[in-house]
Amino acid sequence: MAEFRWPVELRHGSVGLRPLRASDGAEWSAVRQRNVSWLRPWDATQPPGGDSGAPTFRAMAREMNRQARQGRMLPFTLTYGGAVEGRGKWPLVGQLTVSGITYGSARWANLGYWIDEAWAGRGIVPTAVAMAADHCWFVLDLHRIEIAIRPENKASLRVVEKLEFRDEGLRPAFLHIDGKWRDHRIFALNREEVGAGLLSRLA
Repeated sequence: MAEFRWPVELRHGSVGLRPLRASDGAEWSAVRQRNVSWLRPWDATQPPGGDSGAPTFRAMAREMNRQARQGRMLPFTLTYGGAVEGRGKWPLVGQLTVSGITYGSARWANLGYWIDEAWAGRGIVPTAVAMAADHCWFVLDLHRIEIAIRPENKASLRVVEKLEFRDEGLRPAFLHIDGKWRDHRIFALNREEVGAGLLSRLA
């Protein structure tokens, strides 16, 4: 197994991925509040009787980073250098999380993301997904990256189409999203299918 290191920062052009921090709370909450109607249809929810999860953003960030240090996930803040000109700090425009990291005979993980509606459609998410996936294949030595997307989520479908992820079909009632069990289409790529990596597909 490749050596797992956390924290990790990735950058390609104006797109950055850095660890989600407890100190991101105010900025993260402001972005989420502006995007309630944009994100709600795709947000994971807890089914009846499920664990309510971390009670605060700070607790959530700490738990995610604890799991990251254990090699189980990569909780990234998505930043964009073109969002605010003249600022030393790149502002938060979304989130990308690699979760379910599994080694042994599987060597796979799943990847999820969201972005501020104001910055959607600019190629930010495809670049971030490509960076994270390439890191998983070529640094962490994983074999398979999987992305689950609701069939109605046209913006997310454009991301996997642009990166040429393979459509593996529908999984009925796959995840609890926006208050109900929802069908998802599964997209995946294996390491031997990507050649020099996904970033090379965006060149």
